[in-house]
Amino acid sequence: MDFDEMFRIHTGMQHQIIWPCQPYCVPLEEKLLPELLRAAGYATHMVGKWHLGMFRKECLPTRRGFDSFFGYLTEYEDYYTHHRCYPLFELNVTRCALDLREGEEVAPGYDGMYSTHLFTQRATDVIRNHDHKKPLFLYLAFQAVHAPLQVPERYTAPYSFIRDPQRRLFAGMVSAMDEAVGNVTEALMAHNLWNNTVLVFSSDNGAQTLMGGSNWPLRGRKWSLWEGGVRAVGLVNSPLLEKPGVTSRELIHITDWLPTLLNLAKGSAERTTSLDGFDVWKTISKGMTSPRLEILHNIDPLYIDIPPCTSDPPHTLLPDLIHEPRPVISRVNQSDGFNVHIHAAIRYREWKLLTGYPGCPLWFPKPGSTSGLQPSPPCPTKEAAVRLYNIEQDPEERHEVSALNPRMVDFLLRRLQHYQSGSKPIIFPDDDPKCDPAPTGAWGPWA
Repeated sequence: MDFDEMFRIHTGMQHQIIWPCQPYCVPLEEKLLPELLRAAGYATHMVGKWHLGMFRKECLPTRRGFDSFFGYLTEYEDYYTHHRCYPLFELNVTRCALDLREGEEVAPGYDGMYSTHLFTQRATDVIRNHDHKKPLFLYLAFQAVHAPLQVPERYTAPYSFIRDPQRRLFAGMVSAMDEAVGNVTEALMAHNLWNNTVLVFSSDNGAQTLMGGSNWPLRGRKWSLWEGGVRAVGLVNSPLLEKPGVTSRELIHITDWLPTLLNLAKGSAERTTSLDGFDVWKTISKGMTSPRLEILHNIDPLYIDIPPCTSDPPHTLLPDLIHEPRPVISRVNQSDGFNVHIHAAIRYREWKLLTGYPGCPLWFPKPGSTSGLQPSPPCPTKEAAVRLYNIEQDPEERHEVSALNPRMVDFLLRRLQHYQSGSKPIIFPDDDPKCDPAPTGAWGPWA
């Protein structure tokens, strides 16, 4: 989860993720949600995955608004040893080192403790020790269900009927996390915090099909701009909800959490930059129409689909499914219009436009199905690089309709050009070999 309220193009972080040795983090001039909540009088605590940069101490959670932090700094690690292995190409070596911290200090002594249990215990400790004189913001970023697929055997035992070993592990990891959420909720109730609590449970992207995940029946996967990559599930539970127990299909984006939660907390978002997020509390609590009409999924001129576009067992893909589509002459003037070679996607009301290569284009089969991958249908022309879908009528993105809706295509290309003209240059520096954790035995700041 990002604590900012801006699309990635407005922070320069629109390309990939922060790898362990890259010397950058979320720009320090940006005020994050915990900073704003702390200014509003909240006690702010974080447990779990940070992954917003750590090459300088100024990038660490305790320098970005959190009163306390217990967790890890990089993108993933072993669930039991809490070690992260990463290749240092300039040194021709792969380093495996501890990535677990208490505040800003390395936290040894937790070897063998499963991270979902470890983080749950720490979160419940925060709740038990909280001073009721101040309101509480607790951010709990579980490692689950990210790779590697690891979980105590007792959680996979109920899923012996699942034949796919990766899927079976994934199911066990979800059960362990589900138990953890229940334990945290019970702690809030036991310590008289629940009646004034808003609990948000949210994912940040679609599932990785190579690691037991499934987005069926949606197309694509994590790292892609198809619905299987960008559509995520979430829930909000609170005694403060005016209409509980309902399902909302309104447009809500991750950037909406900051203004929504900050307004609930009666905080102030005084900033020098504009907000891309909306306050969607009335949408969540009362079932009202979302104020959001548009979502910029991303614009990434440097996009590379790193994971192989396949599954287990391997399937052979036709060449036109795995290579970036050739450019098409846009319906707007190329001299001032959007470059449709670029990996990009935008949603406006029910319409979604994709340009360039959106990522792995397959429909992965329903878990447990014996059918193979469903290939991508042919594009309207061999040189098509613009795709339009009516997501409300066609959430699986099976019926490409750009030829039938040229005005909508032109409108959305102009919107992409508008966003691109206001985007910041991509920040994606080369790895810095000075990140080498060998001297300390732990990943952490080096600059």
